[in-house]
Amino acid sequence: MDIAGQLASRRPFFSFEFFPPKDDAGREALFSTIASLEALGPAFVSITYGAGGSTRARTVELAKQIAERTGMTVLAHVTAFGQSRAELRALFDELSRAGIRNVLALRGDPPRNGGADARADAGEFPYANDLIAYLARTYDFCIGAACYPEVHPEAASPEDDLANLVKKVEAGAKFLITQVFFDNEKYFAFVERARAAGITVPILPGIMPITNYDQVARFTKMCGATIPPKLIAELEKQREHPKAVEDLGVAYSAVQAMELLRGGVPGVHFYTLNRSPAARAIGSALLAASAWRPAFKERG
Repeated sequence: MDIAGQLASRRPFFSFEFFPPKDDAGREALFSTIASLEALGPAFVSITYGAGGSTRARTVELAKQIAERTGMTVLAHVTAFGQSRAELRALFDELSRAGIRNVLALRGDPPRNGGADARADAGEFPYANDLIAYLARTYDFCIGAACYPEVHPEAASPEDDLANLVKKVEAGAKFLITQVFFDNEKYFAFVERARAAGITVPILPGIMPITNYDQVARFTKMCGATIPPKLIAELEKQREHPKAVEDLGVAYSAVQAMELLRGGVPGVHFYTLNRSPAARAIGSALLAASAWRPAFKERG
């Protein structure tokens, strides 16, 4: 089913992101994770795609296996960086044959060991909107795109970043998923700015339950997200106690997700890092509560 259609009709709306495992043992562990989350009734699961297409084969195969083994809607990430039109067409043809209807179209980043000239090898689609426009012309996918509540790390300004997002939507993106954030006011302010700029498609907030402080610190550094000072202080206090960090992270994300739902978001997308307990605990808590429903007012 098209994700854009589900976003318009399902409440509450949960989805989960996974990355392709490196071996058979990891793949079976991932399917156990997916099975444990299936009871939450996710609207879709998304599968990431490595820099420069480095996990292309695993992404396609995993997307196909999830669709076949679970019947879930799958969102396949695709990055254009460093790939030719012919390579991408072969990929999209394969996804289409496999019955995958939804694609998250991303520019992607150069490989970390690419050196100073890596950006010169961006390929035939140097920006995400170029890839989205090609997909919209050539295929019948429901196309999603990424957005950044705290501004893309490479953007010259918030205005420049928003102008680029408008290009993605005008090119054919039917829904947006945000990069991770930990301050809901940044999301709501971003949505208001996007609506003022004429963007009307659903904007799905993406949150990451903190289960490992050092890991989330590295991740936020890469994507430009910030952690509220009070949360940092509490995490620092528990830094030597991994279980306490995880408990705090799960509790914070549950409160964050509840506030988002009360604020009228279309749903919540969880960055799971291929782990189920935190996402399952939060999703279960949200399903058990219904306080947001009377206050529902579309804001995403």
